Amino acid sequence: MQRKDFLQLTGTLSLGALLLPDLAFAAPVDPDRFREGGPDTAAKKALADRALTAARRGGAAYADVRIARTLQQAISTRENRVLGISNNGSYGMGIRVLVRGTWGFAATNDLSPESIARCAANAIAIARANALLQTEPVRWTPQKGLGEKSWRTPIEKNAFDVPVKEKTDLLLRVNSEALKAGASFITSSLSFVNEQKYYANTEGSYIEQDLHRLWPTFTATAVDRSSNRFKTRDALSAPMGRGYEYLDADPSEKIQGPAGLILYRNRYDMVEDAQQAARHAQEKLSARSVEPGTWDLVLDPLHLGLTIHESVGHPLELDRVLGYEANYAGTSFATLDKWRSGNFRFGAPIVNIVADRTQPYLLNTIGYDDDGVPAQSWDLIKNGILVDYQATRDQAHILGRKTSHGCCHADSWANMQFQRMPNVSLRPGTGTLSPAAMIRDVEKGIFITGRGSYSIDQQRYNFQFGGQVFYEIRNGAIAGMLDDVAYQANTQQFWNACAAICDASDYRAFGTFNDGKGEPGQASAVSHGSATTRFNAINVINTRTSN
Repeated sequence: MQRKDFLQLTGTLSLGALLLPDLAFAAPVDPDRFREGGPDTAAKKALADRALTAARRGGAAYADVRIARTLQQAISTRENRVLGISNNGSYGMGIRVLVRGTWGFAATNDLSPESIARCAANAIAIARANALLQTEPVRWTPQKGLGEKSWRTPIEKNAFDVPVKEKTDLLLRVNSEALKAGASFITSSLSFVNEQKYYANTEGSYIEQDLHRLWPTFTATAVDRSSNRFKTRDALSAPMGRGYEYLDADPSEKIQGPAGLILYRNRYDMVEDAQQAARHAQEKLSARSVEPGTWDLVLDPLHLGLTIHESVGHPLELDRVLGYEANYAGTSFATLDKWRSGNFRFGAPIVNIVADRTQPYLLNTIGYDDDGVPAQSWDLIKNGILVDYQATRDQAHILGRKTSHGCCHADSWANMQFQRMPNVSLRPGTGTLSPAAMIRDVEKGIFITGRGSYSIDQQRYNFQFGGQVFYEIRNGAIAGMLDDVAYQANTQQFWNACAAICDASDYRAFGTFNDGKGEPGQASAVSHGSATTRFNAINVINTRTSN
């Protein structure tokens, strides 16, 4: 099917089961008007008050309500064809109650008075049932009500206001330019999310937030027809908490990387990156296979972000440390006794890692969490020493804290909120240091960018990471592309091998929409910022010969 025919068809068909009972969506739905509608703030406050009143009357000592409308749009293409356009939405209410020191939760997408009353009653009944099994009551950190607050992702251009045709035209241009530059195949996609969240609790907080995220990506493939070998290179983009302006190319936001590599800060040139991806995929076909052994590593932020996520972000989630995640995703080596000692050396003295929900453009940047706690930032690793974890209001007492870190989140009104990872980032170096200067000091090393395959154990300690693009560094200079590269280490060894960090001018973000956790499972979006960083004497394996 050609693009014009596909767009005509999608403009005349219903977009499927949108569970939005209060939003007056009529079929057919025009994909370019998908975001229209939704109750106003006064209507949401009235619904929340109805739920809170029902919870109090039912015996709840505390209750909170989340009313959420989530819109998602995804567009995918391959070569000169549109593969799919999907618009999905959900709208409903979740009610959480604390009854006799025990949590209960229920949710509904029917926001009639009768349904809200039933939902509150169900949450209370569940709390009372849970109390039969609970061995000690929830210790809830009190917080003064905030009154009426609001926060919005600071966007310049709402992605849902941009016509679908403009988006598909961009993706098809990306594909065309990649094919011209040497790609044999290419798939590309755009994903957009808008969360309209309203939170209220019995302490007197009424918080409205409008959150936006987008993720442009592609995979370019080059094929050697004589041998039927193929190599790929994914986009060097980062999902961002931004509007469509992220896709407005800006030369001032580009960084010149090693071997002519072009990297991007706060604006992304998807067409240009697709062109260089095609060239990289071709270059990979003839790249030298890496020699296993000990190498110094120079890791670009678009690679290091995933290593931070797995080896720092996850093991410092307090619920994982306490064993609550053991059944699904493991525990943590960074146990409370190490933190209480006050001298557990997580990394080298130059390693400073911060949890931050306030930094602009990152995916987990918000105004308030799903406990009603204002966003904040705090140190996790300071001068290499483990100093803190990530906690919610019902966990803060475990750390001797009187306030929460603001790490509570649910991915939907239909799910109960729990502790989730904030943005976890490596602070840039304090001196002046560019990636080029860092490379000049490396005798035998590898520069790595992009996310690849990875593996890490259940305590987030022993791991292995690959990447997208690898360049050999020999005597301070780039000496050609390598292939089949992965490195192995344990978390403490790796971070204590950190030898240098570039300055703030090189600071960039990595991110993911799909950080999974919990049972039933939930996904959240999170970013990890860093500058280019050097790690000395890391074990590198050849992924082709080690299997």
